[in-house]
Amino acid sequence: MRQIVLDTETTGIGEGHRIIEIGCVEVIERKLTGRHYHKYINPQRDIDAEAQEVHGISNEWLIGTGAPVFAQVADEFREFIAGAELVIHNAAFDVGMMDAEFNRLNMTNTREFCGVMDTLLLAREMFPGSRVSLDALCKRYDIDNSHRELHGALLDAEILADVYLMMTGGQTDLALAVEDGQQNGLVDIALDDALMNVELPVIRASGSELEAHEQFLNLVDKKSDGAIWRRS
Repeated sequence: MRQIVLDTETTGIGEGHRIIEIGCVEVIERKLTGRHYHKYINPQRDIDAEAQEVHGISNEWLIGTGAPVFAQVADEFREFIAGAELVIHNAAFDVGMMDAEFNRLNMTNTREFCGVMDTLLLAREMFPGSRVSLDALCKRYDIDNSHRELHGALLDAEILADVYLMMTGGQTDLALAVEDGQQNGLVDIALDDALMNVELPVIRASGSELEAHEQFLNLVDKKSDGAIWRRS
């Protein structure tokens, strides 16, 4: 199963606002593959002051870095997420923003080529009455997000990936990316398989240790109904 943990940052909330950052992290069969997609985007409109306080991204910075407009990245972004299940915290907002961007380019809506898993709704079902923000879930699962001073799409997607895997299965699978000739692969750290080939040493008691043990059992016999090891 291929999943893409996704987050966006925007110029604000409401109709007419645009996406200014996309962050995606790939998960296959509950393993982080190391592949990601990350883009800053020129929204071609002003960023609300309240939104800028959250993510710290300004129009001047986006223009200065030469950030592309959404139309320039739409095809590659869609290709990266196509066919996957998107894992998003408060999916209604992010999917709505994505659909608005796709619709401006006469492209189909997100749910027509992706599945969607909303971790906000999942958390509300799992922990009714509790706070279920991303920060609150990090605290619940003891996930370190101390480096998250500002919201950022890729950073939030990476944190959400850890949270989602903990929410849905506890201990997550560990995979290491390695090079095999000219190909990259994933190697599972399979502890059980490794132990299958390990011969554990058997240390037997010495004669003096056996004699001391018998003396102890004799002492137990005198002070009780007899050692349980000697009962028939």
